[in-house]
Amino acid sequence: MFCLSLACTIFAIYGLRIDEIKKMKLPRLYIKKLDLFIIKSFLQLLMGTFFICLFIFIMQMLWRSVDEFVGKGLDFTVLAQFFSLCSVAVVAEALPLAILLASLMTFGNFGERLELLAMKAAGIPLIRIMMPILAVCMIMGGVSFYFQNVVSPYAQMKLYTILYSIKQTSPEVEIPEGVFYDQIEGYNLFVQKKDKETGMLYKVMIYDLSGGFENANILVADSGNIATTPDDKHLILQLFTGEQFSNIVDQGVNKKNVPYRRETFRKKVVVIPTDGGFDMKDGSFLKANAKSQNMLELEESIKSLTQYTDSIGRNNWTAAIRNTFNIETEYTAQDSTFMNSNNIFSLNTDSVYNTATALNKKLWKKAQHTKIKQQKNDYEIKNNIMHGLDKDLNKHKITWWDKITLSLACVIFFFIGAPLGAIVRKGGLGYPVLISVAIFILYYLLNTSAYKMAREGEWQIWIGSWMSTLVLAPLGILFTYQSNKDSAIFNTDAYKAFFMALFGISEKRHVTLKEVIIDDPDYSNNYKVLNDIHNEARLYKKNNKLKKLPSIKTVFFSESDSSLQALNDKLESLIEEMGNSRNKKVIQLLNVFPVLTPEGIKSPFNIKWLNILSLIIFPVGIIIYLRAVRFRFRLLKDLVTVEQNSKTLMERLIKEKLI
Repeated sequence: MFCLSLACTIFAIYGLRIDEIKKMKLPRLYIKKLDLFIIKSFLQLLMGTFFICLFIFIMQMLWRSVDEFVGKGLDFTVLAQFFSLCSVAVVAEALPLAILLASLMTFGNFGERLELLAMKAAGIPLIRIMMPILAVCMIMGGVSFYFQNVVSPYAQMKLYTILYSIKQTSPEVEIPEGVFYDQIEGYNLFVQKKDKETGMLYKVMIYDLSGGFENANILVADSGNIATTPDDKHLILQLFTGEQFSNIVDQGVNKKNVPYRRETFRKKVVVIPTDGGFDMKDGSFLKANAKSQNMLELEESIKSLTQYTDSIGRNNWTAAIRNTFNIETEYTAQDSTFMNSNNIFSLNTDSVYNTATALNKKLWKKAQHTKIKQQKNDYEIKNNIMHGLDKDLNKHKITWWDKITLSLACVIFFFIGAPLGAIVRKGGLGYPVLISVAIFILYYLLNTSAYKMAREGEWQIWIGSWMSTLVLAPLGILFTYQSNKDSAIFNTDAYKAFFMALFGISEKRHVTLKEVIIDDPDYSNNYKVLNDIHNEARLYKKNNKLKKLPSIKTVFFSESDSSLQALNDKLESLIEEMGNSRNKKVIQLLNVFPVLTPEGIKSPFNIKWLNILSLIIFPVGIIIYLRAVRFRFRLLKDLVTVEQNSKTLMERLIKEKLI
């Protein structure tokens, strides 16, 4: 209604009528079938991934609180309330991860099924393909903000109330062996040994303090057993062969010497009242928790906490100044000359100390030592109190920012997942889950570390709250840019070729017998070329002395070798032509030829100053030199192979009568 009123006001100001507005040609928003197809594909995966992520986060919360549930005898309704409130409370945390996984799987499926290629072939850029899902993710960001600001605070308060009530619930008695069990109010039970098959307890001690410490009862028995009443309101202990000690309280008796009564029994039944039922407590005080408040309430809490913390800090500062610089006046009673006419004390402590007796000096030292120790303890206590107040204030500020950053994470994770899916082009739950988990672990580590630093006051609040966003947002921009340019950032073949070139690993040839051959090779000419290659390889090996280590000048300042490049070009041209052969033996021998790398023995860079810089910088120069040595010995081995295999191939051509 407010937006409609504002629009009508604007049109009225400019004097526009309704009929004139209808005649205006305003742009219309068209939703194409392709957009609907993309959105449908994304939403189907989002629903599945969201419930998976929701289940993971609920299990995480359950593991944190599992100790509170054990042995409490909770019924199904309490557990149902806990899980339902958990599912609502973690929606904002599960949604970004679900969007990351769903977007990665969606575009991975598009790439694997060649649908992404078809869209690009139709002239649709990747950014345009991402737009429909981006609109959905922005809506999801708004939904996340609504949950965090409206729904989640209420759910968090109810969840904390249930957890608090569960903690206050008396547990079902499961007395451990060898330790005192104090979960029953007013009683301490000790059992030395238990027989799980018969339920018998041995060496039992019971401290009954329900009537107060002065009315304590102590029971010691050799054995016994325990049972509960059907309404879970009482425990019944049957004790055998033991003694009971009870205090006898009398007002006329000195409490330093309280008499007691001793009773020996062969069998005794002890009834202990318990409350085994679940009772929902009043959790209104939990509203002060930062996660139980919306943004407006957080702002009010931050103001009140700031004022309270500042007031405590000012009081502590005033007290510290007063205790540090205030001169004690206890000495003025001995010498009234310390007081001048203006009632201001002027005390020469050195003269007083020097004129004092040894006993007074000792007493003064002891008194000052005690005072300093008390002040130190007082300062430590006040420092801990202030640190706790600052931490609580920082938690409120971080929670306020988290409502924004978590909503923004829905969009940022989309800009990471969608481009990665387009680059990887793998659908299903293989690569997408692996990449999503790795990215979310990075996000979790950044968020947790920054949260702790900001909470402790080591970092500014906005830095701690925005750290994960500041790191992942540029990552999303980079992936989007690379995917839009069809980058091979995750192409394993590109990385394989890079490391093979870096470490001088030779590549194997893969010449196969062709099924359809248009032009047969000219074997006579090939024979002559093979002979030339044989001679050139032997001559190059002889002239360049490849068995010796190269000089610094050769490694860092040598140009490309034209003779070696010509030999490589001649060899590649021959293999390409003879690859059309129908003879299997010829094809097998062609695969024996190595792949020469003329670039491996020249200087690493084409710019001279870069070569000089790489030579100077340690250990870059050593790495480049060792790489050149590796390529040099590899070239020697390859040339020997070329020389021998070319001769073998010439003999094969003659033997097969191909020339």
